[in-house]
Amino acid sequence: MDRAAALATDLRRRGITDVLDDSTSRALHSSDASLYRVPPLLVARPRSAEDVAAAVELCARHEIPLTARGGGTSVAGNAVGPGLVLDFSRHMNQVLRVDAETRTAVVQPGVVQAALQRAAAPYGLRFGPDPSTHTRCTIGGMIGNNACGSRTLGYGRTSDNVAGLKAVTGDGTALDLPGSAPGQVLPAQGTPSPGIPAALRELAMANLATIRTEFGRFGRQMSGYALEHLLPERGFDVARLLVGSEGTLAVLTEATVRLVTDPAHRALVVLGYADIAAAGDAAPGVLEHRPTACEGIDARIVDVVRLRRGPGAVPPLPRGAAWLFVEIAGDDEAEVLERAARLAAGGEDALVVTDPAESAALWRIREDGAGLSGRSPAGRPAHAGWEDAAVPPAMLGRYLRDFEALLAGHGLTGLPYGHFGDGCLHIRLDVPLDRPGGREKFRDFLVAAATLVAGYGGSLSGEHGDGRARSELLPLMYSQAAIDLFAGVKAIFDPGDVLNPGVLVRPRPLDADLRVPAARPVREGLALAYRHDGGDFGQAVHRCTGVGKCRADNTAAGGVMCPSYLATREEKDSTRGRARVLQEMINGSDVTGGWRSPEVHEALDLCLSCKGCASDCPTGIDMAAYKSEVLHQTYKGRVRPLTHYSLGRLPRWARLASRMPRAVNALMRVPGLPALAGVDRRRGLPEFARETFRAWFERRRPMSSPTGARPVMLFVDTFTDHFAPEIGRATVKVLEAAGYRPRISGRRQCCALTWISTGQLDAARAILGRTVAELAEAAGQGVPIVGMEPSCTAVLRSDALELLDEAVAGPVAGMTRTLAELLSGTLGWRPPALDGVTVVAQPHCHHHAVMGWEQDLRLLREAGARVSRLGGCCGLAGNFGVEKGHYDVSVAVAEHQLLPAIRDAGPGAAVLADGFSCRTQIADLSARRGTHLAQLLADRLP
Repeated sequence: MDRAAALATDLRRRGITDVLDDSTSRALHSSDASLYRVPPLLVARPRSAEDVAAAVELCARHEIPLTARGGGTSVAGNAVGPGLVLDFSRHMNQVLRVDAETRTAVVQPGVVQAALQRAAAPYGLRFGPDPSTHTRCTIGGMIGNNACGSRTLGYGRTSDNVAGLKAVTGDGTALDLPGSAPGQVLPAQGTPSPGIPAALRELAMANLATIRTEFGRFGRQMSGYALEHLLPERGFDVARLLVGSEGTLAVLTEATVRLVTDPAHRALVVLGYADIAAAGDAAPGVLEHRPTACEGIDARIVDVVRLRRGPGAVPPLPRGAAWLFVEIAGDDEAEVLERAARLAAGGEDALVVTDPAESAALWRIREDGAGLSGRSPAGRPAHAGWEDAAVPPAMLGRYLRDFEALLAGHGLTGLPYGHFGDGCLHIRLDVPLDRPGGREKFRDFLVAAATLVAGYGGSLSGEHGDGRARSELLPLMYSQAAIDLFAGVKAIFDPGDVLNPGVLVRPRPLDADLRVPAARPVREGLALAYRHDGGDFGQAVHRCTGVGKCRADNTAAGGVMCPSYLATREEKDSTRGRARVLQEMINGSDVTGGWRSPEVHEALDLCLSCKGCASDCPTGIDMAAYKSEVLHQTYKGRVRPLTHYSLGRLPRWARLASRMPRAVNALMRVPGLPALAGVDRRRGLPEFARETFRAWFERRRPMSSPTGARPVMLFVDTFTDHFAPEIGRATVKVLEAAGYRPRISGRRQCCALTWISTGQLDAARAILGRTVAELAEAAGQGVPIVGMEPSCTAVLRSDALELLDEAVAGPVAGMTRTLAELLSGTLGWRPPALDGVTVVAQPHCHHHAVMGWEQDLRLLREAGARVSRLGGCCGLAGNFGVEKGHYDVSVAVAEHQLLPAIRDAGPGAAVLADGFSCRTQIADLSARRGTHLAQLLADRLP
């Protein structure tokens, strides 16, 4: 029995039943949000403090390292390790209690920061530190790194907000430590518990001069251990020493954290500057106005937001090429506005924003910075490793100028932004790690950058910790006496070097264990173009930097990604998890077998191909495309699963069924027959229409169009034509009322959606190629092409550019519109009145991801409707929810937002669902029926 198997056996014997030793789980946990890859021997997901203590004890006995992991959002490689990874996010993720009187909360380490905020909100309280990953990072991870976030100026760091910790040291000692409030000195009884040897106090007392001169010099000095908390004048606060120790001294089992009240009023002041260094110069002066946040960005990151999300994604900004976002907050509205006005008056150009929605749109630029900066201004992959250095704020402007010069000297670019009020700069750099000499260039730059920041009295890390990226560089910042102190502290807490070895003390080389694309690109024989990744599938899947936004519940804000993860809460069902498995497939290490690897198909099985990640993931991952490619490569020239023939070629069967729809409908009602086609027995199948939309259109007499009626091409998709012709009829009615003269696409045209989603990409290319060639005539004449089914419209707008020559598909994509897009751009058109109508809207996932649903929302509101926009996926997602083995997950996805919203909707509310899949799911799982935008408008026309 090998070491991993022996440890797994012992863990299970001690009652730790959730132990994962399969290659998929190891691949999923081999990286975090950093540039590093360290496959673990196995993964365990503890349920209690007793489980944690047993795991530490057994790792020490087997001499196997242990690494604690929360949400896996660590950027410096702090949450990966070669032995046992303890994943706290699965079970130990509860807020145990909130005490409004003492303003504290007791939490388990795996609780997500946003979940703590939700638990504290009913009491008018919140946890102060708010990193940009707050929707998925865990409190344990925040304690491990001493996380800060944008509002440190108002609320302090995590270490300032810890009231007590329970943990287990590397030698198995259980700690129950109180914490002091900022500026408070602990009383005598606050000295360490008996589990901490007296040697810790002796070590501190013997090195007071070193601690007083080298530690705690400014707020964002996060590198190394926070030894300033061992000073007698600071109360020998061991709890605050553990904050920021990156899991190298003890494993957290419970934390008591302080809560604060949210100010009643906020104002965002945006100040414009000539460049980012000028913004850095101005930041110290902003602090005089007592802001809760002072963040810096420049035009490089704003340009990326506009490119990725459209011109309307960035509200108007003051003149300049760099900006400070300054939040002024307080309980007195007049006082807040007065401070904001005073600050704005001192700038060359300024904007004061009090509207919460507009402020949120601006803050979103900053919040998505880590993901958006995953591609450099030069369009190359950009990496973490030197992403959060900090200097005393008074030095920031000068440091930024020298840093920009350093980048230019090394031929590197990146998108800088950061916590300028704290002197902290975030940036990812396009070091060519996949090219010869790339690793040497990475090392040379990090050494030079560390030397530069140390020269300014700064810190290698301003909040992310040192991890594998910077621990080796600590001697450039600290004296040998300080480095020896780190080793002494480590020896007291973890004498066997069990906990997170290779970090902080006896560090791994910074260029070891790097996770980079394979040196040999994956280009041969691909079906999709991967236009934005140089045609390289490897570069495409390595877009995932691990920021983990796919693990967050963003549906309340209209987000879609990642519906299967929200249903199962399993890492393998997140976009990040799937990307990690695909990366391992390319590496050929833990996942062998290439395209046909069982691990790959297991990870992709519950991907709904919703495309939510294509818009919601800040790094631009498109897992639906990658799944299609994997299925294409796997079954090329081989027998496919049954549903690829039945559901994947649905348009062909629909054309045949249209010849005798009544007989086919009767046949489909025969018990057990749909199951023979791979359909779940609990699913009802929609009936074929007795008259297709195309047949109706061709036999009808069009309304008399006014002189000069504008031509428009209706793209007739399979779903509208054969299953829901009433939507086509309503679309024609609305378009003719708006002054258009509709005509319909050719009889044999199809977007090949079902072939694409099942990976039949050679056939899809041929089918879609014919369709695009025929539509090109209308596009060339400037005739808009209107799609009625969102998923098919999205194919013409997006997938066609990946499957076909861009020169051919581009003009068609450019002329393809949704109904709302066309109507909103129609001069003189006004929507029919929807005053008083409540609309519960389920935007189709592809509509959200590819076209965006903003025009639909605007149109409905202009018509007077009260709109409740849902996020998330309906759960059916084409053939996904119909197939055997997917029903339960499909229903769980629908229960996340869609079904509760329908149950809560009043009897008079309209349930808006343009997607055929969405309407089918609604009809299957509720007593309501979905309606299309065209029907909603047509029913209210004169």
